[in-house]
Amino acid sequence: MSLSTTFIKSIQDIMRQDAGVDGDAQRISQLTWLLFLKIFDDQETELELMRDDYQSPLPDSLRWRAWAADAEGITGDELLDFVNNTLFTRLKGLTADPQGNPRGFVVRQVFEDAFNYMKSGQLLRQVINRINEIDFNNQQERHLFNDLYERILKDLQSAGNAGEFYTPRAVTQFMVDQVNPRLGEKVLDPACGTGGFLSCALEHLRGQVKNVADEAVLQNAIHGVEKKQMPHLLCVTNMLLHGIEIPSQIRHDNTLTRPLIDYGPRDQVDAILTNPPFGGTEEPGIEANFPADVRTKETADLFLVLIVELLKHNGRAAVVLPDGTLFGEGVKSRIKERLLTECNLHTIVRLPNGVFSPYTGIKTNLLFFTKGTPTREVWYYEHPYPAGYKSYSKTKPIRIEEFDVEKAWWGSEADGFKDRVENEFAWKVSIDTIKASGFNLDIKNPHRAEEISHDPDHLLAEYARLTGEARGLRDQLKSVLAHALAGDA
Repeated sequence: MSLSTTFIKSIQDIMRQDAGVDGDAQRISQLTWLLFLKIFDDQETELELMRDDYQSPLPDSLRWRAWAADAEGITGDELLDFVNNTLFTRLKGLTADPQGNPRGFVVRQVFEDAFNYMKSGQLLRQVINRINEIDFNNQQERHLFNDLYERILKDLQSAGNAGEFYTPRAVTQFMVDQVNPRLGEKVLDPACGTGGFLSCALEHLRGQVKNVADEAVLQNAIHGVEKKQMPHLLCVTNMLLHGIEIPSQIRHDNTLTRPLIDYGPRDQVDAILTNPPFGGTEEPGIEANFPADVRTKETADLFLVLIVELLKHNGRAAVVLPDGTLFGEGVKSRIKERLLTECNLHTIVRLPNGVFSPYTGIKTNLLFFTKGTPTREVWYYEHPYPAGYKSYSKTKPIRIEEFDVEKAWWGSEADGFKDRVENEFAWKVSIDTIKASGFNLDIKNPHRAEEISHDPDHLLAEYARLTGEARGLRDQLKSVLAHALAGDA
């Protein structure tokens, strides 16, 4: 059965008839936990064939095959009672030991905040029977999960909160390609959402697997943390479908709640790929987990401090950040100073408006850096629109082919990027210039005439930048006057 958008729509149409399911977010949550259990069971079927000693972490009565696989099985009130009062209760209470029972630990994490919204056992049976048409051990249908994944994200968009979870596939692919994770390295996304970066990194690493030993290494390569239940569930399901047998490395947690001082060498990783939430603030008290000079409630800024801390020596990172981080002053300047002192921020790719449309109109940047040596110069590349485009949209998204020019220009970090040349879209700025500007990284393309923007987000960002500059000049003037008056006295 093809995982087409029509197929998914048919399931959601059944759910729309149910009095308990209200809105896209609940429909997606309902669909995802059902898919998770079906995928988990299909994977167990494969493991049982491959391993004579395989034991399921689930009691037999809770396995999909026992209560859901038979189209003529329990339905109506009997099904509803089983799901609400037996299935969910016992899955939430599974042994929570990631060492002794790792697959059971994954199931418990997935279901600890999950909920059955459906009130009609007959409609629930119809949904289950539709899901049973899918064989997730069929390679072709497994690969088609990407279509389902994209469909779910589009539905999340209409639910009003997709911007927290979704980075365009072309952007994740480009970032993974340039960071180039290698088998044997540990890859982390500390704000992993539905797992876009991690699944892309898995595909990149799988091309390096040559034997059974390599596959075992791959199984432990990917790590992620997501604080919200629904994207965590989507991410774990995504990892199962990408061949991760025990996705216990995808934790349901908030990375920022752990004091920075508690992180040590065992927590450090080789590569970080992430699009941390920006535009929001953390709950009171979170900033106290960070050193006093970089404390802020802005989520993206805290993640940048954390990312630098979590990288090993020579570890590489690619991070999506808004323009506000580049030109911000005060705490933002101190965070950027720390970044430039501890890491080589070698490249900033400046993305145009619309890349994240319709989730946000804020202009974004891709920062690439390596920990261990301070920055001497930063190269900028201004990503242009394709010919004939004035912006991106849902029907005209950014495509991976557009990054071919950047890839051809990129060069080798081992050679100090000595082959890079300035052109219409590329320029470099010395660390001395950046320090003199108060660690302002919002440096315009010197090869292009200044363009007048009427975009409200851009105008507000520009207003904030100019206000910050004016405040800085005023403080400098007050300091000069104070010294002069002190001298006269």
